[in-house]
Amino acid sequence: MPKQLHVNLFEMNCVSHIIHGMWVHPDNNRHRFNDLDYWTELAQLLEHGTFDGVFIADVIGTYDEFRNGPETALREGMQIPSNDPLLVIPAMAGVTRNLGFGVTFSTSYEPPFAFARRMSTLDHLTKGRVGWNVVTSYLPNAARNFGLEAEIDHDQRYRIADEYLDVLYKLWEGSWDDDAVVVDKDRRVYTDPSKVRYINHVGEHYKVAGPHLCQPSRQRTPLLFQATGSPAGIEFAGRHAEAIFTGGATTAEVRRNIAAIQAKARAHGRDPAGVKFFVPASVIVGRSEAEVQDKLRTYRQLQSVDASLVHMQSTIDFTLYPPQTRLADILSTGDRSWGLSRWIDPEETVGALLSRIRFQEGRFFVAGTPGQVADVIEKWLDEDGIDGINLIQYLSYGTARDFIELVVPELRRRGRFRETYADGETLRERFFGKGQARLPGDHFGARYRDPAKLLERAQPLPRHQEVPA
Repeated sequence: MPKQLHVNLFEMNCVSHIIHGMWVHPDNNRHRFNDLDYWTELAQLLEHGTFDGVFIADVIGTYDEFRNGPETALREGMQIPSNDPLLVIPAMAGVTRNLGFGVTFSTSYEPPFAFARRMSTLDHLTKGRVGWNVVTSYLPNAARNFGLEAEIDHDQRYRIADEYLDVLYKLWEGSWDDDAVVVDKDRRVYTDPSKVRYINHVGEHYKVAGPHLCQPSRQRTPLLFQATGSPAGIEFAGRHAEAIFTGGATTAEVRRNIAAIQAKARAHGRDPAGVKFFVPASVIVGRSEAEVQDKLRTYRQLQSVDASLVHMQSTIDFTLYPPQTRLADILSTGDRSWGLSRWIDPEETVGALLSRIRFQEGRFFVAGTPGQVADVIEKWLDEDGIDGINLIQYLSYGTARDFIELVVPELRRRGRFRETYADGETLRERFFGKGQARLPGDHFGARYRDPAKLLERAQPLPRHQEVPA
């Protein structure tokens, strides 16, 4: 059987997520993000298209490096205003039966005990259809929002996150036995007290007594997503992540990145088959070449270079320079604006740089008819070795609707996309197979199913040389 494609729609509870400036398109629904109907209509559309899920990104700060303040971000709607991603999931779950939900939450600024309860609640309400995108937060403004003068060092954030997950595993996997809830009306016993326990975690960063406040949910630990590329992040992923967002400029680079994470998983005693690999992908599809070119032309006209520079936290306003200016004549030695280093060739002109920044039509971009798009996706699956995509939106709901109406039928004809859901499966089972609702036994978190392990201190992740945030 050929490898089938996993697809999440890449979302954020805001006006402008990744492809900036598109909110002004007359067919876009981004201005409705505050309305519950926006999310329930979207969920029903994605379930109709048998998407794996909707994946909701998040940040807890403002992008305020560009032009020394948040003004451009505010004017462009660039991830501000934005709302909490967790709160729309119950509404979407209520109008669907099978759609999954990936949600982003940071380990750096809020304690683990309350988050453990929120995620268990979502796992109950969705009947096991929820995943967590583990992030450590990178915006300087986010640090200031939680009382810090500056960001926590990059690798230190991962060390904190490692203990954060240690606490969560103890709560999710170890605090309650599988058969703790008995619901015995005759004896008036809802939960057997002998099968629930404190975790009494005492670590470098957290002190948590427990017990967990929620009874065991379908998955207990939600499916664990992570995006990474740094040595510390890869080490962390090898221990924890079940679905990785990766990338690369070439097939060889993508395959190297995948192999590096698989090697780390193996080093942590895990079967590398227990990790799936996703890339953020842009897909523009039309029924004819003329329709494709018309969409491309319209989208390119509306995309905002200002908002893209905001998103990249550029400390240089390249729009002030004539297009023919060489970047080498602008950049000071050692300038490492976040997000820009991978874009900058000192011999390139300002005009060429801004064009690439504005459109971001990179390695995982395809525009074409359904057959042309399917050909490229098959190469991503077979040659790059990925398992799925996070579909980046140009229009809501146009991007998803086009993919469902035009690409999904073509992928199905080629055996590359599911015909239907396996009704009642958890999100983890959708990725790894029936009967795999819980963390596999070789996963780090599974150790806490043995109550005797709760008091053991986990071996911390190896330290790596600090790298720029």
